[in-house]
Amino acid sequence: MANKRPKPEEIVSKLRQVEVLMGQGLSRLDAIGRIGVVEQTYYRWRKQ
Repeated sequence: MANKRPKPEEIVSKLRQVEVLMGQGLSRLDAIGRIGVVEQTYYRWRKQ
């Protein structure tokens, strides 16, 4: 079974979740882990 690619709206939502979690005092790596993606994916999404 193929992996499901997130839609652009879902990516934006997850990036915003990281920003909110960081605002609540979590470190960037902990916030990235909470949304369920790896660090590499997070930075690739930010770059896009």
